Amino acid sequence: MADTFVISCRNIRRGRFGAEPDRIRYLRVPKDADDILPKHESSSKKRWRNGVITSANREIDPLSDSCGDVLVFVHGYNNDTDVVLWRTRQLQADLNAVGWKGRVIAFDWSSDNSTLNYLEDRDDASSVAIHLAREAVALLVDCQFPQDHDDEPCKMNVHLLGHSTGAYVIMEAFADAARKGEFFKKPWRIAQVAFIGGDVSRNSLSMQSDWSGPMYSRIMRLTNYSCGFDKALAVSNAKRLGTSPRAGRVGLPDGSHHKAVNVDCSDYFQGKDPQQSVYRGSFTHSWHIGDDAFTLDLALTLEGEIDRHAIPTRRATNQGLALRGDAARPQFQDRW
Repeated sequence: MADTFVISCRNIRRGRFGAEPDRIRYLRVPKDADDILPKHESSSKKRWRNGVITSANREIDPLSDSCGDVLVFVHGYNNDTDVVLWRTRQLQADLNAVGWKGRVIAFDWSSDNSTLNYLEDRDDASSVAIHLAREAVALLVDCQFPQDHDDEPCKMNVHLLGHSTGAYVIMEAFADAARKGEFFKKPWRIAQVAFIGGDVSRNSLSMQSDWSGPMYSRIMRLTNYSCGFDKALAVSNAKRLGTSPRAGRVGLPDGSHHKAVNVDCSDYFQGKDPQQSVYRGSFTHSWHIGDDAFTLDLALTLEGEIDRHAIPTRRATNQGLALRGDAARPQFQDRW
């Protein structure tokens, strides 16, 4: 297991990270550490970025001309730092195990470990989205347009994975990037964006939504993994008096954007036994990381080699695409 790269915008209290927003820090957490600590901060932003790029580098793809993949994992409202570290490491190990060769990094934002603080954390999510857009995403995409003559351009594929309120942070980050003219004018792109247990309204992902417009204009694909048994999103919906069904629970709206696809995990989830599953947190809301079927589907999505409707971990239903638990990679894919 290698070191874990983390971008943190939490405050520091008594030598540990707290639950309030603060300035952004770039951390490299040693493989033997059991938590994310302030002492893991890198000596420089450039050194941290170069470490990420080096760890994600692979042979240049002759078709896409890309040289590697970075997946930025953005957690939700109810995560302590040790849980963020566990999920990032688990996601990295699982993706590598099914053949994905990229690097997973964590964007760790201030979120208290209490459902009662949910609405306060929503405000925090809006403020930290600025950091995600102007620091984290900008740092990675700017390597394609280096200002330092000692740096070489690197066509790195940058992907985003948002869990729960992390989906909200990602969407708000794109909206903020649109407001920052200088950054938004550059020809950067995010390859794949995926939401798991996405705590954003279904209608916010429609073609007509002004909020999601900046995101859709900068990405190749949005994959929304929905599950009708998600209890945490039922609570979120109740807080809004049932007026804004959550995309992570009910899926995409009718007439959704052509860049978006929904993968319904409900039938697959019904057969999962929490006592036989690897996960941290609320089972119905956090089962994805540690699950073999989801991991392979995500890996194939990030690689982008197979059309969204042909990915073998999915089956077609009358309602759309559904996650399968009995699929594997195409037998001869490594020879393609």
